[in-house]
Formats: sequence, structure tokens, C-alpha cells
Amino acid sequence: MDPKATREYASVLDSSDPLRQYRDRFHMPKRQNGEDVIYLTGNSLGLQPKTTRGYIEQELDDWKNLGVEGHFHAKNPWMPYHEFLTERMAHIVGAKPFETVVMNSLTVNLHLLMVSFYRPDETRNKIIIEKDAFPSDQYAVKSQIAFHMGLRPKTSGLGTEDWLIELVPRDGETCLRTEDIIATIEEHADSVALIMLGGVNYYTGQLFDMKAITEAGHKVGAVVGFDLAHAAGNVKLKLHEWDVDFACWCSYKYLNSGPGGVAGVFVHERHAEAEDLLRFAGWWGHDKETRFLMGPDFVPMKGAEGWQLSNPPIFQMAALRASLEIFEEAGMEALVEKSKKMARFMDFLLGRIDDERISIITPPDPSERGCQLSIRVKDADKSLFEAITKKGVIADWREPDVIRVAPVPLYNSFEDCWNFTQILRRELGG
Repeated sequence: MDPKATREYASVLDSSDPLRQYRDRFHMPKRQNGEDVIYLTGNSLGLQPKTTRGYIEQELDDWKNLGVEGHFHAKNPWMPYHEFLTERMAHIVGAKPFETVVMNSLTVNLHLLMVSFYRPDETRNKIIIEKDAFPSDQYAVKSQIAFHMGLRPKTSGLGTEDWLIELVPRDGETCLRTEDIIATIEEHADSVALIMLGGVNYYTGQLFDMKAITEAGHKVGAVVGFDLAHAAGNVKLKLHEWDVDFACWCSYKYLNSGPGGVAGVFVHERHAEAEDLLRFAGWWGHDKETRFLMGPDFVPMKGAEGWQLSNPPIFQMAALRASLEIFEEAGMEALVEKSKKMARFMDFLLGRIDDERISIITPPDPSERGCQLSIRVKDADKSLFEAITKKGVIADWREPDVIRVAPVPLYNSFEDCWNFTQILRRELGG
């Protein structure tokens, strides 16, 4: 046996891991026998930091003891609470704090941003999206197109598909090629209004070249935005440097904010004072210096904060704050470095399973993926997934034949990777 495919080698990698102590900062679910599960679904719901309870209980205590006065006199005053998150979130997505705000939920934010950044006219009206984008993105994009079509009598008789361009991999391939994405943008140079892609595809785990896509989109006069649900906290992002127009993301996956946790948005500083940008306005996005004058006319705050609608959910933000503190301490550079090592190790171990049914549909190039690997098992059904679940693996099944696993650098170990692949090997009959 290759010595690098052994439990002993995995243990050596763990013992030399500078981030190994962070595993103890999270609650790991247990099996009925009291052992830790092999938790590989940080791409769906991240684990709970052990400090989360204390962060939330602080706000519960202040609510109990102060009532409404907590808005100004809580230990962490509620009025500016979202500001406690801004700088750390900006570090994660590669933005200036001015360009980032934590608010709402992901699809709500996507709609709010498309109100401003998808402004179709008679000639430039198309949206480019992945055909296999997460369904919520598809629903949002198609409903925005339908909305605008309904406002334009000249579009009667057209369907949403007339304004929608869906990117499809080449025959026999599962991932999109960057050159094909750019070629599609150039092909529709005169008619594309918005390019709206996932930063990391939820199904394949493919990381798109957001810099190249943004450059190509701007070259033809299109707006470029990204859904970073599977990218934020997973891969190195440089939204400001890449000149992305807007982006949005959830925080309950890699950012560990808990089920239904509050989301975030990015709006490039180029748009901070763009008076021609329409938006759906709310009181919380009004200039905070004059907000309490209760005037009838909306005056937006500068930057991403101006897209806020309502006062923030403090308990959700407290949970996110606990996780962002850990991210700030560990640093995205170190997390991404470990992530790449773990993905390579997992990839190597899966390649050692002598079963022709197995293939990895996630790109092999580390620059084209995060920590997620999507494993296709030809002719398998969900019984295989259920079998590994019974052995203590918490992974993710996607029809018709894909198991998604995401060894997360904050709380997964190299031994987790080894244990998972051995269980999979046994359940495959190897």
C-alpha cells in the first residue's frame, strides 16, 4: 500500500496542521455510540462555534434587562450592531468595508440587487446564467425577466427564455470552460444586460474565474454579479479588485451562522453614489444622520448600507459574529491553503479506490475549486448514500448519482478524509 494512503500518514498531516486547534472551537455532532460523526457538509450547514451560545445569550440578557434601551445601551448596542460585522466580512470577500453589509437572506438580497442592476431595454435585455445554477437563482432570474417583460407591451408573445442565455458544458463534460463562458458573452455582446453566475457551482463544486468573467462582461457593456453562497468563507475572493459590480451570499454554509442565518451583499464603490440606480428603499437604508427626523424623502446611505431595508436581526447577527471572530483569527489565507491540501488528499484517496464506477466531477485543478468534491458513482442510487450515513458519514446526496463532500479547514481533519474514503470503499464492495 502507498504509505501516503494510510491512516498513519493522515495523522502526520494532522499533527503538522497549524489550524488543528480550531476543530475544538466547534461542536461536532455525535453518533449514538458517542463518537464524532465524519461531518463533511459544511457546504450545506456549517457547524456551531462553541462561543455562539454566549454571543446570543448576551443579547438575550440585554433584552431582558434593558428592553428598548438595548438599542443604545446594550453591551453591544443594537442600533449599530451590523457595523460590528462589516470589516470582518469585508476581509472574507475581498472588499472595502464601505462596499459590504450584512442583511436579509440570500435570495431576498439577490432580488434587491437585481432591481438596481438589471435594467433591460429594447436591445440590451438578456441575462447569462448557468443552466445548472442553484434553482433559487434560476427562479429569481426568470421572475425578474418576467416582471420586466410584463412592464413592456412590445414583449408580448415572448417568453422568459427569449431573454435568458443558459451556459451548458460541452458534450461529455460536466463543468463549464472559461473560454466558452467568455465566447458566449462576446457572442451576445450587443444584447446582454447582466451576467449572473454562482461563484462556485453548488453541484459540481467548480470555482469560476470571476476576474476574467467580469472583465469580459464589462468589455461588452454588461453588468456582472455573483451568487457567492458556496464561495464566501470557502475560497479566496477579491471582489473589489476584480471590479465585480455586485454580489450576495448566505452565511449558514461555510460561515457557520446557523440555519437560516443572515446574509450579506457587496456593491462596488463605483456605484456608491450613482443617482441613476433605482432601488427598493427602506428606513434602515436612509442616511443615519437624519433617519430619526422621519422625513418623507429617502436619502440613501453611501455604499452597500444604502440597500438595507429594515433593522437587523440581532440574534442572527450575534451568531454570525461568533464565527467571523474565528475567521479573523485564523485568516483566509491559511484556511484556503489548508483547504487545498485537504482537497488534494481527498482526491488522492478517492483515486486509490479501485472501482471504475467512481469519478470526481469537480475540476482537478486547485485553482478551479474550493474544498467541495462532487463524487459521481455511476449506476448508484441513494442506498449507497444511506449506507455510508449509517456508518457515521454526514455528507450530501444530489440526484441522480452524486455525493458531495466538503472537508472544511476550520473543523475537519485529514483523518476525517481518510475515514470517509475507507467507508466508501467498503460500501462499494472494495
